[in-house]
Amino acid sequence: MASESASTPQQTNPGNLKPFAPSTLFADVRGGLVVFLVALPLCLGIALASDPEGDQINLPLMSGLIAGIVGGLVVGPLSGSQTSVSGPAAGLTAVVLHWLTQCGSVETFLLAVFLGGVLQVGLGFARAGSLSAFFPSSVIKGLLAAIGVILILKQLPHVFGHDQNPEGQYDWYQPDHETTLSELFRVINDYHIGAAIVGILSVILLIAWDRIPQLKKLVIPGPLVVVILGVVLQYWFQSFHEAINIGAEHLVNIPIDEESTQGPVRDFFNLLIFPDWMQIGNPIVWQAAVTIAIVASLESLLNLEAVDKLDPHRRQSPANRELFAQGIGNMVSGAFGGLPVTSVIVRGSVNVGIGAKTKASAIFHGGLLLIFVMMFPKLLNTIPLSCLAAILLVTGFKLASPKLVKQMWSEGRYQFIPFIVTVVAIVRTDLLTGILIGLAISTLFILNSNLRSPIRRVLETHLDGEITHVELAQQVSFLNRGSLNQLFDETQSGTHILIDASASDYIDPDILSMIREFKDKDAPARGVKVSLRGFRSKYDMKDELLFADYATKELKERSTPDQVLALLKEGNQRFVNGKRVSRDLGRQVNATSMGQNPLSAVLSCIDSRVPVELILDQGIGDVFSIRVAGNIIGTKSMASLEYAVAVSGVKLVLVLGHTRCGAVISSIDLVAQEADVAAVTGCQHLGAIVDKVAEVVNPQECRDAKDKSEQMQSDFVDEIVVRNVQHTVEQIPLISSAIAKAIDEGKTQVVGAVYDVSSGKIYFLDDTPDPTKELSAKVV
Repeated sequence: MASESASTPQQTNPGNLKPFAPSTLFADVRGGLVVFLVALPLCLGIALASDPEGDQINLPLMSGLIAGIVGGLVVGPLSGSQTSVSGPAAGLTAVVLHWLTQCGSVETFLLAVFLGGVLQVGLGFARAGSLSAFFPSSVIKGLLAAIGVILILKQLPHVFGHDQNPEGQYDWYQPDHETTLSELFRVINDYHIGAAIVGILSVILLIAWDRIPQLKKLVIPGPLVVVILGVVLQYWFQSFHEAINIGAEHLVNIPIDEESTQGPVRDFFNLLIFPDWMQIGNPIVWQAAVTIAIVASLESLLNLEAVDKLDPHRRQSPANRELFAQGIGNMVSGAFGGLPVTSVIVRGSVNVGIGAKTKASAIFHGGLLLIFVMMFPKLLNTIPLSCLAAILLVTGFKLASPKLVKQMWSEGRYQFIPFIVTVVAIVRTDLLTGILIGLAISTLFILNSNLRSPIRRVLETHLDGEITHVELAQQVSFLNRGSLNQLFDETQSGTHILIDASASDYIDPDILSMIREFKDKDAPARGVKVSLRGFRSKYDMKDELLFADYATKELKERSTPDQVLALLKEGNQRFVNGKRVSRDLGRQVNATSMGQNPLSAVLSCIDSRVPVELILDQGIGDVFSIRVAGNIIGTKSMASLEYAVAVSGVKLVLVLGHTRCGAVISSIDLVAQEADVAAVTGCQHLGAIVDKVAEVVNPQECRDAKDKSEQMQSDFVDEIVVRNVQHTVEQIPLISSAIAKAIDEGKTQVVGAVYDVSSGKIYFLDDTPDPTKELSAKVV
C-alpha cells in the first residue's frame, strides 16, 4: 500500500504545496503564462461585449484588462484558493450592460463596482460563503460540462477565423443578433484561410501534446508552443496573398495610442478612468452595487466549488475568505477603471489543466498581464485569435467529457436530470440564469425525495412480536404531512407502530399535533398500538414502549424452543440483509440491571469474526454466550451450559461453528503429525482442543488432505467443522443428564449451525440436508 500511494500523483500532501516554493515554482510559472495567454483575449472580449450600443456611453477595452490584472495581483494573494483564477466574467456582461446604461456614465458605474466590493467584504465577514455548502454536486458538475460545451460552440468560429462575435461573449443570444448555433453556420461562408490554418494546426498540436508522452514531458507547455507557432505563421503569411494574410481584426487588439510620443507606460496610465465619487448618494448607484455584490458573489462561489472539483489534490477553498478577496478586488478594480471581478471557471480550468500547483500561478498571470499590457502591447497584438481559441476549444472538450455524462447517468435520475437541465439551461441562456434554473430543478428533486420518503419504515420482528418501526428524518417539516398521513391511513387493525424520533433535530408543530392525534384518538379506535421513542423533551412526548425489546421472564415462560430457534434464524436473516432491529441499548441496560432472562445459550468459537449477538441480531440480556476455541465441550463449558439450561431455563442451546476455523485448521495439521502437541507447539494446554477435534477425524484423512488443491483443502476444513458441530450436539445430552432431562421434558433443544464468515449467513443443520456441500458451493 505504501508504494502505491507514493507512486500516485494525487496522493501528494497538499500541505507541502506552498506558493513560490522551489518545488512548485516552475509549474506555477508555466501555469501563469498559459492562463495569461488565454485571459488576454477574454478580458478584451468581455469588455467589448459589455459596452452598450450607441455613442452615449463608451466603455474602454482597458477596463477588461484592468479587471484581469486586479484578479491576478489583488484577488490572487488574498484568496484562499490555490487553483481559482479571477478576472472579468462573461456571466456579468448582462449586469454590466444594464447598470452601465442606468448609471449614465462609466465613472458612475465604477463607483457602483467599488461599493459592490465593499458589500462583498461585508458578506465575507458575515460568513455568507457558508451557503456554498448547499450547492448540489449535480449543478456544479452541470456548470463544468456547460462551460465545456460553450467553449466548444463559441471557439469553433474563432478557430476558423470567424471573429464577428467578441471573445468571452458566452450568451446564447449574441450582440450581432445571431445565436450560438446560427453563428456556427455562418462560418461556412465567412472564414479566413490563414487564421483557419493556424487554428487547425494549433488544435492538432495541443491534442498531440496531451497524448504523446515525449511531448508531454517537455519543459515548454503545449499552449505556449501554439502561440509561438501562431505568431511565426502570422508573420510568414504577410508575404503571401491577401487572402491568407491575417489582418488586425483576427489578432489580439490591445488599445494603443499610435500618435502618442510619451511611451507605452505613460499611455497605459493615461487610459485609466476613475469613479465619480460625487454620485455616492445616488440611489441607482446603490441598487447597482447591491446587484453586483449578489451576482458576483454567487458566481464566484459556484465557480470556486467547480474548480475545487477539478483540483487533483482535492483542496477545499474557504468560501468566506473568497468573498472577502473578491470584495477587495472589486474595490480596487472599480477605483482604477476596471470591470467587476469574479472567480472565472474558464481560467481556473485552464490553470488546473496545465498543471499549476498553487495560487502563485494566478499571481504570475496578473503580473504578466500588467507587464505586457503596460510595456509590450504591440507584441501582444501579433498573436492570432485562432491559436488562443484552439487552447480554449481543447479545454472545452476536457470539461464536457463523455465520461462525466456517463458518470452522472449511472448515478440515477435524481442526479442526471438536474445535471443535464443545468447544462442545457446555461448553454441556451447565460451562466447565471442557467445556474438558477439548475438550482431550482435540483431543489424540486430534493423536495420530491423528501415528500416521497420523509421516513424510513421497517417491519421488525422483536421478541414480543412484529413491530412497524417508523424512523423520522432529521428534519420533518409540514411538507411531510402527506406521507405520514398516508402511512397512518394504511395501518391495519392489530398493527403495532413504533414512531422513532431519535434522529430528528426538528419536527414541525403541525406534524407533532398529527402524531398526538393519531396516538391518542385514531389508533385506539382502530385497534392499533403506538409506541414512541426519541422525541426531544421540549416536545412533551415521553418515551412510551408498549413492547419488549429485550428478553423478559414472562416472555421466556411463554416461549417454546421452536419459537426461540425461529427468532435466531430471523435475526441472522436480518443481519445478512442489513436490516438489524433498532434497539434502545440504554433502556436495555437499565431494564436488565437487576436480572436477566436470556432465551438461548450459544456455544461458539473465540474467533473475532463471529460476534454472536451481532450475527444473530440479539440484544443485551437475550443470549448466554459461551466461547471457546473450536466450540468444543469440556468441563467448564459443560458447566456453563448446565447452568443456562437447568438453573436459568433457556429454551435453546445452539452449538455454532464457523467456516475457515483457525482452531480446526491447526488441529488438522497437528493430528496429521501424530506428535505430542505440547512438544510441537510449546503450548501445554492446547492439546485439550486438538484431542476434541481428533474425535471426528483420523490422521490419514488429515495427511491425504495436504496433497489436494487449495479449494479441496478448504472444503475439508469446513467438513470437519460440520462434523465437530454435529458431534458436540450429540455429546451434550449424553454428558449432561440435566440437559438430557430438559430435552425429554420439551423444555429445551440442542441444535447445531455453521456460520459462513464470507457471507454472514448461518446454516442451521436441522434444515440443511448437506451443510458441507452448501458451504462448498457458497465459497465457489
